[in-house]
Order: sequence, then C-alpha cells, then structure tokens
Amino acid sequence: MLLDPLRIPEDAWSHGEVLTALAARDIGGLFRWITRLTGASQSRIGAAVGLEQGYVSRIMAGRKVTSIDVLERIADGCRMPDQARTTMGLAPRQAAPPADPGRRTPGRPSDLPVNRTWQDDVRSAAELWRGDVNRRDVLRQAAFSSAGYTLPALRWFTAPDPSPVAQPGRSTVGQPEIDTIRAMTATYRQLDNQYGGGHARDTVARYLHQEVTPLLTDGRYDHPTGQRLLSAAAELAQLAGWQAYDTAEHGIAQRYLTLALDFAHAAGDDGLGAEILAAMSHQATYLGHTATGLDLARAAGQTARRAGIPVLAAEAHVMQAHALAKANNERACAAALHQAEQALDRADRSTDPQWLSYFDEAYLSAKFGHCFHALGRNTHAERFAARSLRMDNRYVRGRAFNLALLASVHAQQGEPDRACTIGAEALTLTTQLRSARAVRYLRDLQTQLAPHRRLPAVRHFTRRIDATLGPRR
Repeated sequence: MLLDPLRIPEDAWSHGEVLTALAARDIGGLFRWITRLTGASQSRIGAAVGLEQGYVSRIMAGRKVTSIDVLERIADGCRMPDQARTTMGLAPRQAAPPADPGRRTPGRPSDLPVNRTWQDDVRSAAELWRGDVNRRDVLRQAAFSSAGYTLPALRWFTAPDPSPVAQPGRSTVGQPEIDTIRAMTATYRQLDNQYGGGHARDTVARYLHQEVTPLLTDGRYDHPTGQRLLSAAAELAQLAGWQAYDTAEHGIAQRYLTLALDFAHAAGDDGLGAEILAAMSHQATYLGHTATGLDLARAAGQTARRAGIPVLAAEAHVMQAHALAKANNERACAAALHQAEQALDRADRSTDPQWLSYFDEAYLSAKFGHCFHALGRNTHAERFAARSLRMDNRYVRGRAFNLALLASVHAQQGEPDRACTIGAEALTLTTQLRSARAVRYLRDLQTQLAPHRRLPAVRHFTRRIDATLGPRR
C-alpha cells in the first residue's frame, strides 16, 4: 500500500553502489536503487519521504538535492541506519527514550522523538522561511503526509523541557520588538479573514524571513524574553501555515505548523500549542485523514486542559466531533459536540488571547452544521448553518464557507432552487477571496447540483460558477 513504510534490509545499506550514491549525495541514484530493490513506484517513494511524485521523477532524472532538511527527510523516510546517514554527511539519529516504554509501537523505533534543541528549531524555521520566500521548488513539491504529524505531536508530549531560551547576540531584543511581531500578526490575521490565505501569504513569509529570523538568530535576549519571542514567532508561523492550508499548499502548511508547534513547546506556551494542534487536526480531517485528525484533536484537548483554557477545550471537542462525523461515528460525534457546548458555557472570554477571538457562537454553529451535514442529518445541519450566519461581517471567508454549507444542505435536501440562491451569495464573496477552500466548497456544491442540471436555476448558477472560477478540470 502507498502509506506502508519502505522495507529496506539494513544490510543493504552497506552495498558498494549505495555507499557511492550516499557519499556523492546522488539521491536520484539512491531512488533508482530503491526501485530495483523493492519495486517501489515514484509515488510510493514520494509518500515515504514526503515529496510529490513529480519532484521524485525529476530527482531520478538528475536533479540535485542540496537542502539538509530535505536530505534529513529522505533519510528518515528511508529509515537509514546511522552508518548510511553519516556517509551522506548527516548526523546520526539519536532517538530519545519514550516516555512510556510500555506504549511503544512495535517495530517503529525510528518514530521516537529526536533530541532537538530550540536552536535546531530556529535553524529549521529560518531555512523554511528563506526557501519559501525564494520559492524553492523542493518546498513547492512537498507533499502532505498524515504520518508527518505523528512525530511532532509525540514530541510535544514527550520531549524534555527545553534548555533556557537565551543567547548573547549582537543586538538587544526586548518587548518592543515582540510587540511589533504581535501587531503585525494581528494585521495579517485580519487580512487573512477578509481576503483569504492567498492575499498576504507571501508577505507573511517575507516578514518571517527578513524581520523575525534576524531577531531569533542574532538577537541578544534572556530566557523570559526569549520565550516571549519564540511564542510570538510561533503565532505568526501558525498563521502562515493556516494561509498555506487555505491556498491548498498542504505540504508547506504542514511544515509551518509543525515548526510552530516546536516553537510553542520551547516557549512553554501550552495555550498556543493547543491551538496549533487543533489547526493540524483541522487540516488532516479536511484532507480525509480522519484518524489522524481525531488523534490531533484529542492531543489539543489534553493540552487545552493543561493550559486551563476552557474555550480551547471547546475547540478541541468540535475538532474531534468533525473527525468523528467524517468517520460516520454519530454517537461519539454527538458526545463530543455536547462536551464542546459545556466547555464553551464555562469559558471566561475576557481573558482569551487575541488569536482565539474568532471562536464564538457563530463559529461553533458552523462546526455543528458541518458535523450534521457529514452525518446526513439535514434538518439539524440547516438549523446550525443558518445560525452560523449571525456572525461578525469582518470574517468574509468564514461567511462564504457558511453560505456554501447552507446551500449544500439545501441541495442535499432536494431543494436546488434555494441552494442556487444561497450559493450565488457564496460565489459573490468568493470572488473577493484568494482561498482554495472557498473554491472547493463551491465546486462540491456544483457536483451536488449536477442531478438537477436541467433546471433553469441550476443551469444558470453552474454557468456563473464556471464563468467566475473557470471551467472544471
């Protein structure tokens, strides 16, 4: 199967041909050898190492791989022993002991958390941001992998407390610099909600690369200041990941979100960590990886309880409910939705962090609507989808989503005329957005209306969608 690990015998790594390829970092030659040894296709190799099939094809045709981060990913995906890693110029894989050896997954020793420092996380983030700004092809071809969220989530719970976040850099970093990052993040978040992830995604990446990286790598700060700096950087990196998710750059989004989670751990920020885990769950469930989405939502809930923030616990419960609804587990979904309502009733919103202000009754109603829609409970779905439209008008993308949801419910109920009327409102808003998710919801609605294509309203609406968004591929 595509997601099964590559099974390469350990002694095979000592073959002369392989050692020659490793020493020269000839990844194309390495991939060709793996194909001959295992019969793995390019897609299969790509799934293992987290690269798109097309990029694997170009590597096998002679394209060089120079990024240490990508070489590390390939080594991890191929489960190279330490001798092979060092031959390729990489550090040995020093795995930390699991927090609970009795719960270790048999036969998966390479899945244990690596002993990373916060300085390692900063270097990885700086490389990611620089590569994103320079539009490096290796980043653009990165594929999403549900397994790619397993290790960061495990590291979140089992990694030891980080060393002090302090360094004797060249320029002093203080609260004014941190406040500036947070103010810029708030501005970018407002633009994201109003115009979609594609509007300012490149600008956020440049800000991280040009303004935040120098503070992290060259700044002089003590431990409390360093923690606040990493927390602010984590919040902005999480937003960048969310923007990439909204523009369907799912591999890049995954990279941003996992690094944001590592930053939150080093900063000791459990609240932001719970929010990032919830975002990871959101992406996994959206892409159909419901088991991973459920695990991440549970991790978010456990972290929210540790942080003592009830509204984050409510968010984690609705993420669990959505994954359970997608898995058609109606009973467990209903229980999770009930827990979400109870948690939100207990929440004191006066102390919420700024990045959590979006989570309100309208957002909760929308999630309820999505859950009931996935379960085919159309009456409940319609009620909550309609309620979700009593929302803050600054959330233009959210309103487009909620209108598309309500239209989709009407289509599923056999009410195509109403679906077209509401869908037209969603389309009008989507034309103002750069959001692949908004487009996808409209395309899904178009598919649902296909059985009614002979009706004048449906025919007119379908033509309008194609004229606005382009013909369907």
